[in-house]
Amino acid sequence: MSATPQAVTVEVGDHIEWHLFGLTFNVDTILGTLVAGFIVVALGLLLRRSINSRKPSKLQIFFETVVAQVEEQVEGSMGIRTAPFVVPLAVTLFLFILIANWLAIVPTGHHPEYMPPPASDVNLTYALALFVIVLVHITGVRKRGFRSYYHHLLTPHPAMLPINIIEEIARPLTLALRLFGNIFSGVIMVSLIALFPAYILWAPDIIWKLFDMFIGLIQAFIFGLLTILYFASARPVEEGAH
Repeated sequence: MSATPQAVTVEVGDHIEWHLFGLTFNVDTILGTLVAGFIVVALGLLLRRSINSRKPSKLQIFFETVVAQVEEQVEGSMGIRTAPFVVPLAVTLFLFILIANWLAIVPTGHHPEYMPPPASDVNLTYALALFVIVLVHITGVRKRGFRSYYHHLLTPHPAMLPINIIEEIARPLTLALRLFGNIFSGVIMVSLIALFPAYILWAPDIIWKLFDMFIGLIQAFIFGLLTILYFASARPVEEGAH
């Protein structure tokens, strides 16, 4: 007797949806985003209440380690004085994306999941990428002036203008799709692992969850690092020369 082959369909954009006033809301993405944001804010408030210079808590040591690493990256690439807000911005993005990615380890037993990692929805990654890139351009214009900042579109030769414009457009696309692709692949793997027989399901599920957490950490780090590198293009020329 031959076994009946099983099939699983994983669709991009398969979400729990609400329709209101002609608009479609991805409820699972919104819920995951709110939960991740709440955890980040709660950790910040908890840190503020428990901060102690003599006997730092484990949470304080973790935050200080992350902030120190980000400050080192910012200072090395652009100088903290150029845009001091980049440090808290990069730290917040790193923690938010990390926590959002790790929501995948919380099963809900529903398809689609009630709270999948929000970055598996391309709408969120596009929003994050656009927020970063628009802020980079605003900072560049404020620090260097409109003409000086956008002069790089004409370098090394004015004929490169179309290619440089395409490169600028590709920045938010690549930033968003890199994060989305890696996290959504994890959603696909979970769906495939669910096809295993129940008596062996626990083993690949545990192994993949651990690997998925590592991927979520790496992607949060890469997004934060690229944010810093993009802001480095906004630094004044004299500071870069120094």
